[in-house]
Amino acid sequence: MQNLIKQANKAFLSEFKPETCFGRCIFLSWYCDVGTCKFCFRSTIKHKIRYAKNAKRTLESVLADALISKKMGWRLEFLTGGYRIFSPDEMLDIIKKVSEVYGEKIWINLGTMDKDRLAKLNPYVQGVCASIETVEPGLHSKICPDKPIAPYSEMLKQAKELGFKTSITIVIGLGEKKEDFPLLEKFISEHKLDRITFYALKPVRGTEYTASPEPEQYAWWIAKTRIRFPKLEIMSGLTPKKVEYAELLLIAGANAITKFPAIKQFNSLNAKSIEKQAAAAGRKFLGSLTEMPRIDWDKEIENLPFDKELKRRIKAKLEQQLETMRKTKKTTADDEFC
Repeated sequence: MQNLIKQANKAFLSEFKPETCFGRCIFLSWYCDVGTCKFCFRSTIKHKIRYAKNAKRTLESVLADALISKKMGWRLEFLTGGYRIFSPDEMLDIIKKVSEVYGEKIWINLGTMDKDRLAKLNPYVQGVCASIETVEPGLHSKICPDKPIAPYSEMLKQAKELGFKTSITIVIGLGEKKEDFPLLEKFISEHKLDRITFYALKPVRGTEYTASPEPEQYAWWIAKTRIRFPKLEIMSGLTPKKVEYAELLLIAGANAITKFPAIKQFNSLNAKSIEKQAAAAGRKFLGSLTEMPRIDWDKEIENLPFDKELKRRIKAKLEQQLETMRKTKKTTADDEFC
């Protein structure tokens, strides 16, 4: 394992600068119209949410999140959320506005879309991610019975034809085996992926899963992928209960850390640990999880290309989120969202 990690780190440094950062996922909702994936917390709450249309974040909350993320130097991993909650027009408007906040095209992970809908996103989106979870057919059918791989595969191919970058998410700890790696290797090659995001399974009460994978098991998949695909961008999910993974995951070849509740855990012991581990891994940490730069937030909001009423609502929500970040962190409580 040590030799594998060394080889992976060497492969990383052959193609990338010794840097890392935090990739912020911005969630849009906590309800999913599919909601049957066996490991997902949404499968445990779907029956409890009577009015799905209300189980989503407000536009101002999403945009305040995006503004904080941009000014903190957090890269936007992707915009994501439960499937089929917003209409296509609503989703297009949200994507457009988040892109305007960031001042660049963004990544999305919002379920399957046909070619015509993808084409409409081109002015605001640079990359499309598919939540595959596992590429082993039998395991996938069991874990995600109502989310087959084929439609995602087709979307990735169409997205590539339209000039988008493409990515997938993979969860380690679902029951995959090391012998399954050739299946992942084949999927990455056939779809000409630009990025992959790995997550370590986080057990959710009410599901059949009770344990996360061991650090070495998680790092093995990252290292093998890095060695096979030196130029591939690899994101690695982390939660507050598993921050001790960070250094190992970076040395194993991950470009950046994601799935950490950066606002709720800002300047916490966990956040400080991640930055220290990045340094121990020989990586310069871009942006910050611990230090708030001096920012004229009123001016930043005023410069946004939105109407006065939306700016007013963004400001109110921004103040709430900044207050959360300023509070002294005494605990390491976990969180469902990143």
